[in-house]
Amino acid sequence: MTQASESLDKLFNPRDGEHAQGGVWLVGAGPGDVELLTLKAWRLINSADVVVYDRLVSEAIMAEVPPETLAIDVGKKPGSHGLKQVQTNQLLVDLARSGRQVVRLKGGDPFIFGRGGEEMLYLQQAGIACQIVPGITAAAGCAAASGIPLTHRDCAQSLRLITGHGKSGEPQLDDASLAANNQTLVFYMGLKWSASISAQLQAQGRNAQTPVAIIENGTRADQRVMITTLAELAHTVEVQQAQSPALLLVGDVVHFYRQPVRINAHSSNVAAPFMATNQPAISLMAK
Repeated sequence: MTQASESLDKLFNPRDGEHAQGGVWLVGAGPGDVELLTLKAWRLINSADVVVYDRLVSEAIMAEVPPETLAIDVGKKPGSHGLKQVQTNQLLVDLARSGRQVVRLKGGDPFIFGRGGEEMLYLQQAGIACQIVPGITAAAGCAAASGIPLTHRDCAQSLRLITGHGKSGEPQLDDASLAANNQTLVFYMGLKWSASISAQLQAQGRNAQTPVAIIENGTRADQRVMITTLAELAHTVEVQQAQSPALLLVGDVVHFYRQPVRINAHSSNVAAPFMATNQPAISLMAK
């Protein structure tokens, strides 16, 4: 698999004797465990001419890309961006216009904090055929892999997925309904602003002792779960040196978390609810 871009000039030239336009599939890769790929995603990955992928796509999933397929990394890392979004958009258009079948591979689901909507609109405006393949979003995958129900009849009748990184950086949580105790809040990309998220939720009325789960590398072999409280969230992130990718899961459903125990299972790299992970869970809550 080639991850450098030296071959791009050749790719942008139409294939010999061909003038047909290609297409783009916006494909969700799920939260990381290769076995959580959909069959459709796997089929498209194995038949694409080019795979354009983000940093949140796990190495295990990228290993499924055939060696002869060009793979282009356009990932954005905190403090070190790859291609700008507009450049990625145009790259997809240029590849499709050259007659290639392109898989735009994204962690989780393309339409949940994945900027898939922006890429779809850009492709449509350029006259490029675009199809969407959903993936398991991080909230569902990581919570399930940690044994934490996102909803529960006794304590969580609603669920909110919230970006932890606003368009200008710090998120603005000015909705008083966030204080409702009967809902679960899941923050994507929230590690950097964990102190702000904690302070804003408490200012809106959330109890400082509300349990919080920090789920790092969810569903992967190196998954780590840190259980803390809203008041101690920023301190836990700092002391435990939590790393991205990680979710912040806020609400009483976190009380259902139990440290995993090993069972017999035939799995490649799953960190499932009842399977031991490489690192133990860390609990800072009072028993």
